[in-house]
Amino acid sequence: MKNEPTYSLLNAINYPKDLRQLSVDQLPEVCEELRQDIIKELSCNPGHFAASLGVVELTVALHYVYNTPYDRIVWDVGHQAYGHKILTGRREAFSTNRKLGGIRPFPSPEESEYDTFTCGHASNSISAALGMAVAAERKGEKDRHVVAVIGDGSMSGGLAFEGLNNASSTANNLLIILNDNDMAIDRSVGGMKQYLFNLTTSNRYNQLRFKTSRLLFKMGLLNEERRKALIRLGNSLKSLAAQQQNIFEGMNIRYFGPIDGHDVKNIARILHDIKDMQGPKILHLHTIKGKGFGPAEKQATIWHAPGKFDPVTGKRIVANTDGMPPLFQDVFGHTLVELAEKNKRIMGVTPAMPSGCSMNMLMDRMPDRAFDVGIAEGHAVTFSGGMAKDGLLPFCNIYSSFMQRAYDNIIHDVAIQKLNVVFCLDRAGLVGEDGPTHHGVFDMAYLRPIPNLTISSPMDEHELRRLMYTAQLPDKGPFAIRYPRGRGSLVDWECPLEEIPVGKGRKLKDGNDLAVITIGPIGKLAARAIERAEADTGISVAHYDFRFLKPLDEELLHEVGKKFRHIVTIEDGIIKGGMGCAILEFMADNGYYPEIRRIGVPDQFIEHGSVQQLYHLCGMDEEGIYKVITKNELRMDAPVESCMATHS
Repeated sequence: MKNEPTYSLLNAINYPKDLRQLSVDQLPEVCEELRQDIIKELSCNPGHFAASLGVVELTVALHYVYNTPYDRIVWDVGHQAYGHKILTGRREAFSTNRKLGGIRPFPSPEESEYDTFTCGHASNSISAALGMAVAAERKGEKDRHVVAVIGDGSMSGGLAFEGLNNASSTANNLLIILNDNDMAIDRSVGGMKQYLFNLTTSNRYNQLRFKTSRLLFKMGLLNEERRKALIRLGNSLKSLAAQQQNIFEGMNIRYFGPIDGHDVKNIARILHDIKDMQGPKILHLHTIKGKGFGPAEKQATIWHAPGKFDPVTGKRIVANTDGMPPLFQDVFGHTLVELAEKNKRIMGVTPAMPSGCSMNMLMDRMPDRAFDVGIAEGHAVTFSGGMAKDGLLPFCNIYSSFMQRAYDNIIHDVAIQKLNVVFCLDRAGLVGEDGPTHHGVFDMAYLRPIPNLTISSPMDEHELRRLMYTAQLPDKGPFAIRYPRGRGSLVDWECPLEEIPVGKGRKLKDGNDLAVITIGPIGKLAARAIERAEADTGISVAHYDFRFLKPLDEELLHEVGKKFRHIVTIEDGIIKGGMGCAILEFMADNGYYPEIRRIGVPDQFIEHGSVQQLYHLCGMDEEGIYKVITKNELRMDAPVESCMATHS
């Protein structure tokens, strides 16, 4: 039986309708109890911590004032939505958050009607909420309110500005809440950060303007066209008086704030007052990421997702990693510094993930040669292309899942011109508890059709270092290196930096009965499965590590095609369009007709859970590979456990 703390108010709140039975004066106590519940749960079941603490008051006020789920709240990214989950029927299940079969790491409409839109990637909330607002108007649901909640980090993304631009010219009553905590995961960067920090306006002025306009409408002296003209005039006069242009009001979006984002009673009052105002509105809140938990307030980046910790002392419970292999991202960071010291053309670029991808190592050593461009993946790629066009050599490090947002930029701004940009795709493959929005499983399939692009994946840390060295040699053109989240396999990870010929794989082991072709670190699992299979069955298995998806090592493929009737391909990526498909194409084009089984991520969105659990679910762990090698076949059309197809 779960040992539940006794909360005088929270224990009686199962859904927002229960919250609305309370008085406004009780809301601060609800916030305190909700904050303590989040701290308690996440101390033993890790997740995204500091962001949710920072919006406790906003979350409570939103569900108190608005008639959710009929009224729509659209969360941006979803890092901050734990309080929302707890208040919307999932408090009992919250201990299963991010666990296999448990509640999802981010809001999802498949999980709850209170989760109005898929979350996980930044900057989409305004566009999605505007679409909902237009739909409500179209369906005659004039009493339905729509609210987008977006952070200052996400507001720097281009999609957010596209949404703002459309909202300013489309009939809607959308409310945009800007949660301004001066942070994304690392500290927010760029001009928008400073602008939001300095932006001020008078709440008293806004209330007076609202009441006056409502009176004039009732008297018949004001219509919508006159109202817009008066807004433009008022905005101009206010900007003149304040000696500051308000970017939102310059777009005809009513602006309120900034206000204290931790005064729940005042937030509720303002939300109530502006709820029925006509036209798009933005409410600007200043919040503190990690609010209410001292260590998180002081070190918000570390406490974004801190792992387990003591809820009383705030001491993080860090596993002893002595003697363990390093994280792939740290090998990348150290190697980039090493290369940059020798090659003065090398620059570093990351979209808001310097600590997550270890670009901070170059930033610390050579701050003038590394750029955090904010949540702006498309810009990161094109910015890198611009530097490469004039002779620099950018290493553009983006999580695989987020690189999806820059697909056109890769093609149009880099590949067509054969520019020397190195794309380092961190978190490639199944990433674990962050689930389907974050799995980096599509990169090989979506990059493979692009001309002029080299695509590679190292089996271990030595191979990563050598691929990075190879990519920065002259005239390599666009060069992608994908590697997974987590630790590698080599404690002694440092090695001499040597060139790997582009498109050249390697034979790790000879054999006669079956060829296993792998790409990336999953080759280590394959090697163990091969060893077991040979010991148990006497089968003779050859193992090839291809290193490069593009260009393929055609010499090795001809060798395999001529010698083997049975081939198994293994990749930590989507099975549709990946390496297995490339090898099927080669064999068909060259008149080879072996039986090919493909092991990889099936044609489904894979849920959240530990990487080991998900590998097992997809038949990609050692046991799954062993079964395929020993001919324990699984059908192509079977559910998620079956991940291979046969071509004969």
